[in-house]
Amino acid sequence: MLTNNLWERLSHLLDDDLQGSDLPSLLSPRRHMLLLSRRRAALIVNRVRLFALLFAVLTPLWSLVDIMVFPPELWLPLLVLRLLVSACFFLLLTCYQPTGELSQAYKALAVLFAIPTLFYISSHTLLGSYELHSMSEAVGAGYAFLPFVLMAGMTIFPLTLSENVVVVLLVLGAQALAGYLSWSVLNWPSFAGAFWLLMLIGGVGILAGMSQLAFMLALVRAAIRDPLTGVFSRGSGEEILKLKWDAAERNHSALALAFIDLDNFKALNDTYGHDAGDIALRDCADHLLHSLRSADSLVRWGGEEFLLIMPDTDMTQARQALERVMQFGLGARPEGRPLTASVGLAELRFDQVTSREALLQLADQRMYRAKQNGRNQVCAVSLAAA
Repeated sequence: MLTNNLWERLSHLLDDDLQGSDLPSLLSPRRHMLLLSRRRAALIVNRVRLFALLFAVLTPLWSLVDIMVFPPELWLPLLVLRLLVSACFFLLLTCYQPTGELSQAYKALAVLFAIPTLFYISSHTLLGSYELHSMSEAVGAGYAFLPFVLMAGMTIFPLTLSENVVVVLLVLGAQALAGYLSWSVLNWPSFAGAFWLLMLIGGVGILAGMSQLAFMLALVRAAIRDPLTGVFSRGSGEEILKLKWDAAERNHSALALAFIDLDNFKALNDTYGHDAGDIALRDCADHLLHSLRSADSLVRWGGEEFLLIMPDTDMTQARQALERVMQFGLGARPEGRPLTASVGLAELRFDQVTSREALLQLADQRMYRAKQNGRNQVCAVSLAAA
């Protein structure tokens, strides 16, 4: 009861389209579906590059202020530091291109935060070794705001709670290390107040990042799901198929596809109306989803036709799985009779196809053969082999 109440309040704060099942996705990336992970990874890398471009341009410009207020023995090493940092940001901007891999996004994010963090620690140590007065002291104090900029910068990334906490702890750790390195001259009341403010900004940043992720969850769900049945739409199915095909080719693993076409569905629509047909489609999708493994992907390919993508599944395993699905049932027609389907099955290694388009076409052909053979069956044999 307490968890439900907490989730209800949190969901109202974040996004009205969130569901109770989305809570784990906001806490950790482990439960993210493949397409969400890829879109989020691409967005993170693009925003890292945008952040890097901004810092690459602005970081060396501040040297003009340093030159005006600091002595040469101080502004010169600071200038060298700034130029190195700017070069690192330019490298980050050019070396990372969005590939959709979450590991790449994590690396880009780590590099983005590491560069200014190292600059902050180095400049803080350098400034601490000089006695500053009046204007130079005010400018030197401005360097202490860099951790706050970093903490505020995390708000542009759609991160989970666990990812946000890691970033916040790293920034707080850098602030603590800088304080330790200037232990002898540290103004403890000022440092404690700044540290508390940094923690507060970090908390706000965590909420902002989770809010972005919640909004992204709702948008991605609406974009990749078929609104009637809740399974993947054709566009997202094509993307999933490409990813699974590439993985199967790379790992020399099996990949099975099954076209599932509901039998006599046009007659159902003509006799009982499209509302009854919609109910039958939703019922069929629910039955299929309850019969499949978590690794399988069910796609509404069009009308009454579904595509089932089964990675790491050879022909024998796929046929056995589909026969179990057929035995479990696909739901009921409006008049009460069982809903049946004609299924065409093809598998990458068994059929020795050279492209995913050829694999799709082969499964489609076998589905039509299943209809010709009397419907309500699985066909895994081509016309030429019959």
